[in-house]
Amino acid sequence: MGRTHSSARDPLVALLRVPVTGPPLRVEFAADLKPSVHAATFIRQRRIVLDAALRRRGRELERILIHELFHFTWLRIGNAPRWSYEELLVEEANRRARGELGWSAEWRKRELARADRIRRTRRWREYVCESFCDTAAWLHGRIKRHEEFTLASTHRVRRREWFRRYGLDGLISV
Repeated sequence: MGRTHSSARDPLVALLRVPVTGPPLRVEFAADLKPSVHAATFIRQRRIVLDAALRRRGRELERILIHELFHFTWLRIGNAPRWSYEELLVEEANRRARGELGWSAEWRKRELARADRIRRTRRWREYVCESFCDTAAWLHGRIKRHEEFTLASTHRVRRREWFRRYGLDGLISV
């Protein structure tokens, strides 16, 4: 299974532009992830597993690691900010916004029905979380143009403002 480990405070997370604080995380590389999976996060274990192929793709590694770190942030920010972000996405849906800031959110968004949003189904809530994490990776990463960044600039501006309003554009608690 060829796994290697690093402390969340040691080389990998320290390379990120986004400052991170919180209890230690374990970051691992694995060569045996599913073909379309770049990473997996295990919240209760405080562990992130990244595809070993990402080692050779520095900025993509950064983007995906930031996304995974923000799964921990999502849990720590509390209900009010989560509901506020959800409302932002409802507004986007009402405006018929297409696209997203990462494939993780994009494919979930494509599979949503209006009833998912209205009933706040698990499918909807998972989309909201993935959208949050993809947006964070877009915002904090060094990649500014990517084939997965398909959300219109007007919506990107609103998301950037939302992150700023909730203090998620500086030190990140994981």
